[in-house]
Parts: sequence; C-alpha cells; structure tokens
Amino acid sequence: MKLTLLDIVQDILNDMDGDEVNSIDDTFESTQVAQIVKTCFFEMMSNRNWPHLRRSIGLVASGNAAYPTHMSIQEDVKELCFINYNKAKSGETRRVYQAVRWVEPDDFLRVTNNRNSDKDDVDVIQDYTGVELLILNNTAPTYFTSFDDKNLVFDSYDKTVDSTLQQSKVQAQAYVMPTWESVDDHVPDLPSEAFSALVEEAKRTAMFKLKQVVDGVASLKADRQQRWLSRKAFSVEGGIQYPNYGRRGASSRRDTTFRKDY
Repeated sequence: MKLTLLDIVQDILNDMDGDEVNSIDDTFESTQVAQIVKTCFFEMMSNRNWPHLRRSIGLVASGNAAYPTHMSIQEDVKELCFINYNKAKSGETRRVYQAVRWVEPDDFLRVTNNRNSDKDDVDVIQDYTGVELLILNNTAPTYFTSFDDKNLVFDSYDKTVDSTLQQSKVQAQAYVMPTWESVDDHVPDLPSEAFSALVEEAKRTAMFKLKQVVDGVASLKADRQQRWLSRKAFSVEGGIQYPNYGRRGASSRRDTTFRKDY
C-alpha cells in the first residue's frame, strides 16, 4: 500500500513516542522526521536502478553549428540506457531509427583521430573543453561519448540533412531520478511493495539520530525488506533467469535492475 509523507511521519513518531501531528510542519521533531524520510528515499533511489524510473527522455540539441554533434542530458538523468537516431538520408521520408553506440572517451578519440582533417567530409570542431575533434559531416552518427558526464558528443552528422543533430530524431531511455515535495500529501515515487522498506529504514535512522537509540526491531525489518527488494524490484518483467550451478535443473532469478543494457 502506498503512503503519503504525513502517513509515514505519523507512523514513525508513534513508534518514537513523539507528539501527535496533523501536518509534517506541526512540530520541529515532525519536520526532522520528514527530512529523514526524504534522505532515506533518495538513498534507496540511488542504490539501484529501479525499473519504474526507466523512461523515455529527450536529449537537448546544441542548436549551434559550431557544435553540430553535441547534445546534453537533463540533470535528473541517473543513467542513460540507449540512444537511437533517425538516420534517414536526404530525400527519404521513411524513418530509419538505428542504435548509436556508446564508446569510452579514449576509444572515441582513437576512432576519430584516424580521420583526415584535410578532407571535405571532415569538420574540425572544438569541444566545450577546447579539445579539437574530427567529425564526419556526411553520415548519421555511429558512436557517442561524453567527456564530462553531461554533454554528449557524437562522431558524425549529415549536413545534407541537418546542420546539427536534431532532438526530434532521437529515441532514448534512461533511469531518471524522481522529484520530491515536502508536503503532507506527497506520495514517494516507489512501488507499493517498497514502502515498508522506506518506513523501516527511516524509522531506524530517526530513532538513532533523534533519540540516540538503536531500534532492533526496525533494523531487523529494514534489513529484511532491503534484502527482498534487492531480489525483486520489478512489476512487469519477470526477471532474467540465470543457471544455478548448485542445484541440478534449477535456475536462479536475478532482478532486472542489474541487467546490463546494450
């Protein structure tokens, strides 16, 4: 069952023998507990890639002919999963979405540095960092990288189609960090089965920070919930089946959260 922030704060205060409140802002203690819930929530969001946070995103194109193959991601993007780009050529009306592969920055430079800067199909541009890059101008992108974990650089573009890469031609998915509102009726962006883990983790933290007491029951429940969630963080997918070499004929189940995306 999903709970509001006020529900969670009231539950924790009840176990702490705190004052009854009708709003998270009623007492200094309730405000502290609400902040602890927020901190625990974002810790939970950061320690795994939750399937419900994977969604389609837009990339921000530079729109600047000086940076024809530069795009950027929004601040709330936790991890980029894949990028497809419409590689239709000039005069073609059919969409041709194909994957653009990630490469490490050193591999990206190794590939692009093999190009002849004297040829007409190679543009010499400067990255935002001032580093020169050799970019093809007669074909859609094949590879991309990032030198600062925010701005993406693609290896080519087709100037007969567009003067820069276009946001409208991108298909991309990423794990996106959720938003938070410190108001009574805010419902944390979690699957229903994860609320128990959030409550017990916040309860354990609040008891220690505000009361200097270790709540053994809350700690036991929090650990149990976190172990369970580490195995099950999906709703739609059934997880990936992996061989279990300890038992014949059996298979182990792994949370799709830890799947590597290609």
